[in-house]
Amino acid sequence: MSKAKLEYIWLDGYFPTQNMRSKTKVVDDFSGKLEDCPIWSFDGSSTKQAEGGNSDCLLKPVAIYPDPTRRNGFLVMTEVLNADGTPHESNGRATIDDDDNDFWFGFEQEYFIMDRKTLLPLGFPIGGYPAPQGMYYCSVGGRNTHGRSLVEEHADLCIDAGLNFEGINQEVASGQWEFQLFAKGAKKAGDEIWVARYLLDRLTEKFGYYIEYHPKPLGDTDWNGSGMHANFSNTILRTCGSREVYEKICEAFRPVVKEHIEVYGEFNDQRLTGKHETASINDFSYGVSDRGASIRIPIITVEKGWKGWLEDRRPASNADPYKVAGRIVKTVKSAKI
Repeated sequence: MSKAKLEYIWLDGYFPTQNMRSKTKVVDDFSGKLEDCPIWSFDGSSTKQAEGGNSDCLLKPVAIYPDPTRRNGFLVMTEVLNADGTPHESNGRATIDDDDNDFWFGFEQEYFIMDRKTLLPLGFPIGGYPAPQGMYYCSVGGRNTHGRSLVEEHADLCIDAGLNFEGINQEVASGQWEFQLFAKGAKKAGDEIWVARYLLDRLTEKFGYYIEYHPKPLGDTDWNGSGMHANFSNTILRTCGSREVYEKICEAFRPVVKEHIEVYGEFNDQRLTGKHETASINDFSYGVSDRGASIRIPIITVEKGWKGWLEDRRPASNADPYKVAGRIVKTVKSAKI
């Protein structure tokens, strides 16, 4: 009889920034299939998802991946249900209206690697600052590159887990990195970002680091913040061949700026200042190849005859990809085309 370790991963009830939680279920003779992952329960009173007198919440498996760090291990992404089987109010995944997977998402996840002893980004000296921004972006060599060993190992773990991992690069600030994931289906895209974050956070445990997802961890300084740019398309955007259609879809975002910002990450006002390749949180704009706009129309989309995708540059690095994708899907579907 073989034993398998199923790591159930879920999002807690902290607001507005949820945290990942996980626990291991050991089962006999597991098939490796999602349909054979049982619904499990947990103490919601310890995660701000229930009261102590009625504390059980349910974990419904929604995606499964091999766990590359464990023998006979699997990573099981779950969504939280109430005891009666209805979606918990903290369950952003259940709000996504994309059952036919028509929406494709490519998320660009930025983050800072922090030293657990100094509580500073890698490359930052105690009591001061490293050399100014300029030489860190996509740099090579020990003078400007910090944390590559962790980043490379994380990339391997994601690929070995079967995630549709598309790339890595060092970002503009010292100790700041990015990875990219693509998925067909808004829910699947969210699943994969959360599992990739889980693997990254767990990996830091052996390095003496932690990951900072705050969109502006260095405060009001001349250092870049971190985002989670959302590249998205549906059949219309991929095939319409019409600048007019693209502009109508972009204009659909203008009257719901507040609704988007509400789910685009805590402290995002500190990042969306109109500086450091961001648009102001108080404005809305779009433009071809404009990284200072709220929504960028990629030049490749234009060159292919207005067939491609859009990039919403506003989501913060700490945003929930489920809520970001769900809000984008809703707005695109509202466009009068």
